[in-house]
Amino acid sequence: MLQKKILVIYPETRATRIAIYRNTEPMFLKTIRHSPEELAQFAKIPDQMEFRRDAVLNEMKRNDFDVFKVEVIMARSGLVKPLKSGIYRINEKMVADLCTGIMGVHETNLGGLIAYNIAQMIGKQAYMADPVVVDELSDLARITGHPLFVRKSIFHALSHKFFARKYAKSVNQAYEDLNLIVCHVGLGGISVGAHQKGLVVDVNQAFDGGGPFSITRSGTLPAGQLVKLCFSGKYKESEVQEMLNSKGGYSAYLGTDSIPQINAMIASGDKMALFISEACAYQVSKEIASLYAVLEGNLDAIVLSGNIFNSELFLDNVKKRIGKLAPLALYPSVNDLEAHAVNAMSVLRGEVQVKEYE
Repeated sequence: MLQKKILVIYPETRATRIAIYRNTEPMFLKTIRHSPEELAQFAKIPDQMEFRRDAVLNEMKRNDFDVFKVEVIMARSGLVKPLKSGIYRINEKMVADLCTGIMGVHETNLGGLIAYNIAQMIGKQAYMADPVVVDELSDLARITGHPLFVRKSIFHALSHKFFARKYAKSVNQAYEDLNLIVCHVGLGGISVGAHQKGLVVDVNQAFDGGGPFSITRSGTLPAGQLVKLCFSGKYKESEVQEMLNSKGGYSAYLGTDSIPQINAMIASGDKMALFISEACAYQVSKEIASLYAVLEGNLDAIVLSGNIFNSELFLDNVKKRIGKLAPLALYPSVNDLEAHAVNAMSVLRGEVQVKEYE
C-alpha cells in the first residue's frame, strides 16, 4: 500500500495535541499549549474551534507539513449520542450535536469540530473511532435503584478496545472470543469495564458519574452528603460539577493536579500523597473485583492500561488485591494517538465498514 499521511487531532483542557502518521509510523507529534488567558476569551468550549484550528494549521505550516497532503483526519472522540463501537464519519449532524452538547460539553467535543472543518477545507474525510459514549451495556447494568435515573455509558472506549484487541492478538485469540476486565487510568478519569465476547456489558460512568476517583475527578460520592451539599446554598451548580469532574480526586486532597508534582510528593515519602495513592489503588481494585461477579467468574485476563501502572507502588497495591482473579496483562501507557492511526488505516485498507452518524 502507498504511504498515507494521517492527521490526528486530540484536544485537551489546556492543550491540543496533534500527530501526523505515515500509515501507522509517527512522523510528527506536538502538544500545543493554550494559556488560561487565551481560553478565557471564549464563553463556551465550542467557541474555541477556530482558535484551536488555526493553532493546528500554523503548527503544521511551521514544520513544513502540507495539510493538503493529508489523506484522512482522525479526531479524539467527543460527547455525541450513545453509539455502538466502530468508526464513524464526522458529518453535519454530528457537528451539530457536538456544538449543542447533546451528552455534555467537554474539550473532546472540539476534536470532531476541528477535524470536520479542516476536512471540508482540503476535500477529505474526517472520522471518529470508538467515542467515549460507546454504549454496549446490558439491561441489568442500566438499573440504578430508581426509575428516574438510568446509568449511562461514558468511558475510555477507544483505549479499552485498543488494548483489549492488542491483548487478544498477543494470545492468538479473537477479542470477540474472550472475557476481559479492562482498567484504563487516564489523565482525567478512570474507567473499568467488563468485556464479554467483544461487548462492554458493564462499565463505570467515568466522566461525572462514578467509579474510582482519579487525578481530578471525584468518582462515586456518598449520595446523601452530596444532596445536602447541593441544597446547602453554599455552592453553585457549576461549582458542584467542578468538584465532580475537574477539581476532585488527588487535586482536592493534595492541592495539585500536576502529575509530576504528585509523583515527586510520593517519591519524597509525603504521607498524605502515599495514602491517597493507596486509596486510589484500593478503589480501582474494588471496581475490578465487582466486575468479576458481572462475568460470573468466567474471566480470561485483567488488562491494566495507563501511565500510572509504571509506578511499582501503585501496581503492587492493585496486584495484591486482584492478582488471584485472573492473569494480568500490563500496558503502562496511553496510546490514543496510535489507536487513531490504526483505526485510520483500517478505513484506508477497506477492512471496516464506516458507520454513519444519524
